[in-house]
Amino acid sequence: MVGAGFAGLTAARELARAGVEVTVVESADRVGGRASTVLSALGSPVDLGGMWLGPDHTELSTLAAEHGVTTFPTPTAGKRLILDGDRPTRAWLPLLVTGAALLRLSLPTSDDHTTIADWSTRLPGAAARRLLEVVVAEAIAADVDQVTRQAWASAVRSSGGLRSMLGTAQASLITGGAGALAERLARTLDVHLSRPATAITRTPTSVVITTPTGPLTADHAIIAVPPPVSARIRHTPPLPPSRAEVERDTAMGTIYKAIAVYERPFWRDAGLSGEVIALTGPVPAVFDVSPPDDPDDPDGPGSSHGSGSSHGSGSSDGSGSSHGSGGPGHLGFLVPGRRAEHLASLSTADRRATVLRTAATAFGPAALTPVDWHEKSWHEDPHVLGGYSALPRPGRYAATRHPPTPAGRVHWAGTETSAAWPGYLEGAIRSGRRAAREVLTA
Repeated sequence: MVGAGFAGLTAARELARAGVEVTVVESADRVGGRASTVLSALGSPVDLGGMWLGPDHTELSTLAAEHGVTTFPTPTAGKRLILDGDRPTRAWLPLLVTGAALLRLSLPTSDDHTTIADWSTRLPGAAARRLLEVVVAEAIAADVDQVTRQAWASAVRSSGGLRSMLGTAQASLITGGAGALAERLARTLDVHLSRPATAITRTPTSVVITTPTGPLTADHAIIAVPPPVSARIRHTPPLPPSRAEVERDTAMGTIYKAIAVYERPFWRDAGLSGEVIALTGPVPAVFDVSPPDDPDDPDGPGSSHGSGSSHGSGSSDGSGSSHGSGGPGHLGFLVPGRRAEHLASLSTADRRATVLRTAATAFGPAALTPVDWHEKSWHEDPHVLGGYSALPRPGRYAATRHPPTPAGRVHWAGTETSAAWPGYLEGAIRSGRRAAREVLTA
């Protein structure tokens, strides 16, 4: 098994359950892949990578339950804000225009040459165009000139539709963090960290995986890392053209994520949900991702019972009562594309100040002084190269949609190979189960 993210760990677990001896090699010094959880100075779990799940994410929910891990509703009660410059705006007309545009863009199409940036020039009003850019970039971790109409429509379809992709897919969070769940999953497996696979030789009877600490010989191998990462593995004989195209013609999304930790979620005192969309500036989106007041009672007063966050769907006065405020407050910041690259070029202090200025514009000066701060530029992580997933380059959608057909005794997993929910933890788990079944029936 190559890769100890959710796909690789799930595949290894399924095979081990069937009595197969499995060894997992991972280039990083931790498990989890694009999920990573650390503890804040207040002892609260901080998810620096993938974290959300929705009601249709049945495999992830089942996996969590099997490991005694609960989930809790994403905090959403209160007023959502849209910022235009340094002030909130209702932006009703841009909301309507953008909503209609998203519906049209989500219709099936074979247009793999017109990018969302090109298409959006026809929208009336600069604010509507900027809002569309924010929503698309936040949802797919790439700028709109890197995503074609076909790639976007396919992403929406495989994510259960527009409402699911931009709303209910963010309905819940994992108590203790997604990375902590990956660690639980790995406890009973033979996982070798800091041991990358550098080459794979396929023979009619075995697979030999070359690593810095010596080769491994196996009956089968599952490669469960993103295509741009697996492209660094040398194969003998060369891979079939279909797989080579996937590795050559996809690129990882670009995403920066930060979590500011406060003694309490003070923004709720003003009836604010903590959710912000900024039409301009370096930080386009902010979310309340605070843990529940009582981790043993995740449905207690510190959590919302709403239907999920809008994840970029606009502004609303919201409804429902105010959350409890007994636990720490977490504000999450997601910055995609070139804005993420710009932030990564700043010093740590300047980057933190830049990000927190957006929170202060929305919530006041108290946002400038969190008690703890965590950040990660995923596109600078050499083990994953970005997030949320590998995307087809413009004009290469068809070339990257080959099914994950085994190359002899080498099989493929990873969220990108899943027919449903690619780019999500749910897709990763489904792909791991599918790859394990392939091996067991080979």
